[in-house]
Amino acid sequence: MYTSTFTFKKKQYDDVFYALDEQIASLAKATPGYLGEETWENAATGQISNVYYWDSLEALQALIANPVHQQAKAAQANWLDGYQVVVAEVLRTYGDGKLEHPCVEIHRA
Repeated sequence: MYTSTFTFKKKQYDDVFYALDEQIASLAKATPGYLGEETWENAATGQISNVYYWDSLEALQALIANPVHQQAKAAQANWLDGYQVVVAEVLRTYGDGKLEHPCVEIHRA
């Protein structure tokens, strides 16, 4: 399993941003291998992180290669005041089972 974490600071969103964001969300959810996502905001820094879960790198790369994603990436400076993407391989997940989570537990403690 893999995660792609997109951390950013937002500027002003417009109708084009909202349309592209909705399209990309739909594309991600329709991509075989998409497992889910979470969003976090740090009120102190104003940074937002979207964590996407994938069952393979190929699934993630399919979304990245999509022309709609490429269009949004090319125009990101219109809406974002900086961003960072981290792609990571998940070695293990575990918990007590009380929280819903987008990824399937690989290892239970």
